[in-house]
Amino acid sequence: MSHLSRMLMVVAGLSVVCTDASLSVAGSTSRSVSSLEADLEAPLYTPPKKLSPRARIGGRLRGTDGLEPEVQAIVPDHVGFTVKAKPTLNWFLSKPTSHKVTFTLINMEQIKPLYEAALPGPATEGFHSIDLEALGLSLEPDVQYRWHVSVERNSNSHSQDIVAGGVIERCEFSACIAEVQPNLSCNQQSVMDNMRGGFWYDAMGCLCQLIDSNPHESPLRRLRAHLLKQIGLHGVAEWDLRSIAASTR
Repeated sequence: MSHLSRMLMVVAGLSVVCTDASLSVAGSTSRSVSSLEADLEAPLYTPPKKLSPRARIGGRLRGTDGLEPEVQAIVPDHVGFTVKAKPTLNWFLSKPTSHKVTFTLINMEQIKPLYEAALPGPATEGFHSIDLEALGLSLEPDVQYRWHVSVERNSNSHSQDIVAGGVIERCEFSACIAEVQPNLSCNQQSVMDNMRGGFWYDAMGCLCQLIDSNPHESPLRRLRAHLLKQIGLHGVAEWDLRSIAASTR
């Protein structure tokens, strides 16, 4: 096991769906803008009843005078759920970097990483997605996986890596619907339904996909910023809101 993987397993001590079919992206206008804006007055994400705190790994490195990027996993600070065997993971980079960026996926019941490889670079500023299906990866139900992205600042010293990540667990569909019905489509309504149902990865994966398809749809960006603030990622949310203002100038 690599030095980085061992380091992440130590960090983990301080503290994914139901079908393989791809999401069909429906139009982002299934909800009116006024209805969406009204929803932003209240919390939208309903965390799982049994929380596992300290599941999110931060991505800030002190002592670089702002010269290096910050990295954030777009996840809550507890185990996030999905009903997809091959979901999409989202992360954020505060500024462009030419450093090598590596993605690692670890079955927390095993020692050796399930997957570890460099992502295509150079990485640009903003939101990024990791499609597990494209990587040939699949999550088993009722198993927790730790995942992280790491920016390699010094190939001779992984202790200087900038690392961010979270934990994901796949909920078996038959078990999930005993509590709440997941929405398997991809539109604004499904984002709302899945956030309220506690399926963070399905909701955020869809929302980022909708924004990628409609980058100037400001209500979608405000919705994402609202959700990011709810889970404590205020800096990323403010970046999203600033980018809305910049695009309308």
